Amino acid sequence: MLMLNFAIETAREAGQILLEKFGKKINISLKGEINLVTEADLASEKLIIEKIRSHYPKHDILAEESGESVVTIDGDHKWKWIIDPLDGTTNYAHGYPCFCVTLALEHNGEIVIGATFDPTRDEMFSAEKGQGANLNNRRIRVSETEKLGDALIVTGFSYDFKGKENFARHLNDFFMSSRGVRRDGSAAIDMAYVACGRFDGFWEEGLNPWDVAAGKLLIEEAGGTVSYYDGSPFSVYAPPICASNSLIHAEMLNILGSK
Repeated sequence: MLMLNFAIETAREAGQILLEKFGKKINISLKGEINLVTEADLASEKLIIEKIRSHYPKHDILAEESGESVVTIDGDHKWKWIIDPLDGTTNYAHGYPCFCVTLALEHNGEIVIGATFDPTRDEMFSAEKGQGANLNNRRIRVSETEKLGDALIVTGFSYDFKGKENFARHLNDFFMSSRGVRRDGSAAIDMAYVACGRFDGFWEEGLNPWDVAAGKLLIEEAGGTVSYYDGSPFSVYAPPICASNSLIHAEMLNILGSK
């Protein structure tokens, strides 16, 4: 519980940094040909890393803007924080209010803590392994939608989606088979929304560990299912991902697993 509270407090503080800078003129640079990074990303990440260093100096850190894992000196490597200081950077840079701070804690290869904070809506999604998932301290569950035809599905477009040969077909098939498909530009928020029942299912390719680590735990603790397209167990270190309320999972896999 102490570590969960730490994650919640840290995500909230980092989210406040994002909110204070949101809508103002900020410095934006390119990371690669398309991927943006803003001064808000960097300030948020700096705060998170400093707090982890202060409270858990022997824990490893995997952070988006810092690149490879920031490994501790004399750490035991059993604990690793996986952090995204600003998920939805493109939205943020354009003044579109759909972004969040998301962080997770991995212990011996298993995600045990997750927190995703949307500062524009003051919504804190949190979960601890075996203890359920919450939104602002109230228990959440995935939806009870039983059929894909009645489901609202969400996805994201990876930066190299034009090179994904099955992407357009998957998107079209979900449009034709579901009640609707949304694309909001923040995988962490998408997954949190599956956990609380706003969306019934989610799929995406090309994501990184910091995009999905907290969301995976949120969905599973809320009664949902997270897997690969063939139904096998999902690792946050290797995309693609399919997540759902469990009830429509088989139908989603029928689309994603077909050639």
